[in-house]
Amino acid sequence: MLIDSHCHLDFPDFAEERDAIVERARAAGVGRLVTISTRVRRFDGILALAEAYDTVFCSVGTHPHNAAEEQDVTTKELIELSRHPKVVAIGEAGLDYFYDKAPRGLQAQGFRRHIAASRDTGLPLVIHSRDADDDMIAILEEESGKGAFPFILHCFSSGARLAEVGVALGGYVSFSGILTFKKSDALRAIAETVPLDRLLVETDAPYLAPQPYRGKRNEPAYVVETARVLAEVKGISAEALAKQTTDNVLKVFSRMPAIAANSE
Repeated sequence: MLIDSHCHLDFPDFAEERDAIVERARAAGVGRLVTISTRVRRFDGILALAEAYDTVFCSVGTHPHNAAEEQDVTTKELIELSRHPKVVAIGEAGLDYFYDKAPRGLQAQGFRRHIAASRDTGLPLVIHSRDADDDMIAILEEESGKGAFPFILHCFSSGARLAEVGVALGGYVSFSGILTFKKSDALRAIAETVPLDRLLVETDAPYLAPQPYRGKRNEPAYVVETARVLAEVKGISAEALAKQTTDNVLKVFSRMPAIAANSE
């Protein structure tokens, strides 16, 4: 069984067929989905989705794009909202210098509040990092010095140094459909260096559909294609990769219930 560790089921792209999407994932062997929050002020919708499906879990947090509009979100509020049993992570939060949709200082402030919530709750922080490797490394090293916290470098497309530092600090690295793109040789080379026990797979659906679906709307069932390529990169079978990444998800998303043997 595979787990899509990062998708966005609340996005309007899926509004008309969420039941079918969850069922197609199940039929493809993707037994659990984690739908990721991008706005705390819309958390109720995310939580409702997680409560509607046994196989769906969620996070709570503010995407760096939305850092300016959610400056009032406090660490205390994140901690309180995360108490629901269906919430398995904090985030996604981080730094995005590619689009720069929010001032960088506000992105960093929000990111640090999410780190504090992760450290307090023990829930993993889902980290978004784009074109911000140096600042991301500096914050991760500084904040880890204050006390360890679990984290995931989601949809990894950064440089080798960030992956190296992330693993050294105890983090996980999650690969999306970008790994399957023809021009992603450098990314596949980085994936080859990440220890098996620190790897996750995700879709980031509805974005970044893997080959052979590139250019179409992505959905959780397609994580199978990313896992297949990652297995090839690591030189192991698809079954071994599925078992390892599922074990990794259950370890880092420590609140997620164990999986019954007859459900695999």
